[in-house]
Amino acid sequence: MEKEPIKNHQDLKVYQMAFDAAMKIFELSKKFPVEERYSLTDQIRRSSRSVCANLAEAWRKRRYEADFVAKLNDSEAEAAETQTWIEFAVKCNYLDVELGRELYGIYNRILGGLVNMITDPSPWLMKR
Repeated sequence: MEKEPIKNHQDLKVYQMAFDAAMKIFELSKKFPVEERYSLTDQIRRSSRSVCANLAEAWRKRRYEADFVAKLNDSEAEAAETQTWIEFAVKCNYLDVELGRELYGIYNRILGGLVNMITDPSPWLMKR
């Protein structure tokens, strides 16, 4: 059974995981207190979405290895930032501990996928 070729960034498993996680964070953060609207709520939503946005940009920069890897590094940094905001949300009692662990674990898997792409970018680069 052959795998479908990846035609765009949305076909990447790591992108799909990141998008689903960002949407889950969006839904969960709707319940955060109103006083967090311009701080924790905004930050966790922004960083989680940025993982996806930077992956999309990286995909369009596959002609140039350094540019591709740089955008993947940005995506990795945003995923790690999202984990930090998840920790704050749990410590502030805005997220249940188990839910926080689940989200943190999802971002560990996202980070693993990104690190694999960064470490060996050649299969992802456009052939000239």
